[in-house]
Amino acid sequence: MYSRNTIKVRYTVLLLTLVFLLVPELAEAQCAMCRAVLESEGSEAAAKGINNGIVYLMAVPYLLVAGLFFFIYRKMKS
Repeated sequence: MYSRNTIKVRYTVLLLTLVFLLVPELAEAQCAMCRAVLESEGSEAAAKGINNGIVYLMAVPYLLVAGLFFFIYRKMKS
């Protein structure tokens, strides 16, 4: 039916999908707390820097997932 490698790849993809779906929820909550604390203190420059850092940290997982899907797309196409 299915080869051993196919089953292993499917379980790996399922595990990675679950990790990518569950981990950002924890990270997003912490970033919102940091942002609220910085904005309440009135330090505009520090708040802007932290907010930019939050955006960069949130972009990395999306880029990794996009790269993974691009790699899978190329493998499936060839």
